[in-house]
Amino acid sequence: QARRMFEGEMASLEAILRTQTIKVPKPIKVIDLPAGGSLFVMEHLEMRGLNRHSAKLGTQLADLHLHNQQLGEKLKKEESTVGKGQGQMEVQFVDQFGFHTVTCCGYLPQVNDWQNDWVTFFAKQRIQPQMDMIEKNSGDREARELWAQLQLKIPSLFCDVEIVPALLHGDLWGGNVAEDDSGPIIFDPASFYGHSEYELAIAGMFGGFSSSFYSAYHSKIPKAAGFEKRLKLYQLFHYMNHWNHFGTGYRGSSLNIMRNLIK
Repeated sequence: QARRMFEGEMASLEAILRTQTIKVPKPIKVIDLPAGGSLFVMEHLEMRGLNRHSAKLGTQLADLHLHNQQLGEKLKKEESTVGKGQGQMEVQFVDQFGFHTVTCCGYLPQVNDWQNDWVTFFAKQRIQPQMDMIEKNSGDREARELWAQLQLKIPSLFCDVEIVPALLHGDLWGGNVAEDDSGPIIFDPASFYGHSEYELAIAGMFGGFSSSFYSAYHSKIPKAAGFEKRLKLYQLFHYMNHWNHFGTGYRGSSLNIMRNLIK
C-alpha cells in the first residue's frame, strides 16, 4: 500500500515539475524497506508557512491549471502552419480526464481511468467510490438516497461550461503549501487531469489561503457562471473522503451539501 501511495505521489510531482509553473520538491526514489513498507526519497527544501508569497501562489497555480490548455492551443497553431507540428513537445497535450497511474488522496486510492467527459469522470470515479465505501462501512440509507437524486442533477450544474483538462495538485489544503525565499512551494499531491475549479474546493474548506491568493488566481482564471454550486459539489468529495478516513463526524456536512444541491 505504501509503495502504491508513494509511486502516485512521485508521478504527480514529476508531472507538475515538467510544467515548470510552480515549485515542488524533486522526487528521487521509492525504496522498499526490508521489514516491509516503503519510503519515498525527495529533495529537501527549507520551507516555512505560506505568508508573503500568497498572491504568487495564486498566479502560479493558475499557470499550472492553464498549462495543458496552452499546450493544446500551441498544437492547433502548429498544425495549421504548413510544415510545423513535427517536433515532439516534452509535455504532451492531454485531451481526457484522468491520470496514467493511481494516486491517493489521504491513504485511499483514486480511480484515474481516462474518460472523455468530466461529469462522468467526477460522478463515477470520484463520488461513486466514496459512496460505495460509505455503503460498505455503514450502510447509510439516507446518503445513498440523496446521492441517487443528486446524480440526476449534476449535469445541470455544468450547462454552458467548457472544461479543458487541467493538471491538478489534487489535495491542495493549507497543510500542503509553503514558501521559501524564492516563492511558493506545493507538495504531497494526488494529481490528475480534471476541472480547474475542483482544486479550490478543499482550499476553501480548511482555510489557510488569503484573499490575495484568490484574487491573483481569478485574475487569470475568472469564475464561470455557476461556480459556487460546483464548488460545493467538489467539496462533497472531500467531505466524503474525510468521512471514509476519519468517521461519521463528516456525515452531517456531506448530507447537507447533497440536500442543498438537489433543492
